[in-house]
Amino acid sequence: MILQLKDIQLTREKNRILNGVSLDIAEGCFFVLMGPTGCGKTTLLRLAGLLERPDSGDILFNGSVVPRRGSELLKTRRRVATMFQSPVMFRGTVFSNIAWGLKIRRIPQSEMVNRVEQILELAGLSGFGERDASTLSGGEMRRTALARALVLEPDLLILDEPTTSLDPAFKRDLLTRIKEIHAETGTTFLMATHDFTDALAVGTRGAVMRGGLIEQTGSMDEILFKPENHFMASFTGMRNIFPAEFSGSEARVGELDVAHSGKGDKTGHGFLAIPPEAVVLSLSTRVTSERNRFTGTVSSIERHGTNWDVVVAVADLSLTVAITTGALDELSISSGSRIHISFKASAVRLF
Repeated sequence: MILQLKDIQLTREKNRILNGVSLDIAEGCFFVLMGPTGCGKTTLLRLAGLLERPDSGDILFNGSVVPRRGSELLKTRRRVATMFQSPVMFRGTVFSNIAWGLKIRRIPQSEMVNRVEQILELAGLSGFGERDASTLSGGEMRRTALARALVLEPDLLILDEPTTSLDPAFKRDLLTRIKEIHAETGTTFLMATHDFTDALAVGTRGAVMRGGLIEQTGSMDEILFKPENHFMASFTGMRNIFPAEFSGSEARVGELDVAHSGKGDKTGHGFLAIPPEAVVLSLSTRVTSERNRFTGTVSSIERHGTNWDVVVAVADLSLTVAITTGALDELSISSGSRIHISFKASAVRLF
């Protein structure tokens, strides 16, 4: 592991910011730290970047505990670079901004020029070297800040909310660039974001925080498809989340018995989710192997992006179903229409 945080505790003005946080970040991975605003992400990044010290707990870099002070701390800190949430551009050109850290480290002029030119191309800034940094757009400024961190050739690159306040097009461009740079350089990336879609776009592994605690860690697929609790399911964008009483391969959800393919020994209270895209609507009963088949009434139909959300009242539940425009036209339904719904037991997610 290139970075390990072990039982990190931090209190500020009697407020517990981090409460026993532990993380393992493998070399070469793209690790994304997620969570709502105020959960402690930025504080944890500053600790990971060795810019602050915890009240207690250990930070290990390549298996060795990082000392709290002295030359060894400084030596390790130089192996980490951070792109801050609101990057500041110094007066001068894009080239001088990117070269700033190299000058401080007294890198020879010829090597400095070579490294900056290479990183300009890598960051998609070819031809920007002599541009006045004060004239950059928001997206160009973020790429310059990214290049300024990358030119130091860090073992660990930390990105704090890199897409905040960017227009959608600039956001997509920056995330694509970041992902390409990670693939090309093999540098370990640690990024914080409150936007789960950003995390899915670039991450290989991640962790979700809430209230100074780690709620769940794992691969992005594990976090997306196997949430461990109600908060995780909501954070990852799951809909149709219902409390349930489990008994074997069935769950009682309101007045409905829902079949699932989860652990057969699951009993007692919990939650399940039925993905809107996994539900099939039909005007008549379908001959199908799907174990879950019910009849309901359309409550509402609303556009959701390029598709449509059809809310169906089934017994005492409201179930959202995602369908395409073509499917909606074919069904020719409206509010008050009777409709049949079905979904596979394997589509039901338990937590």
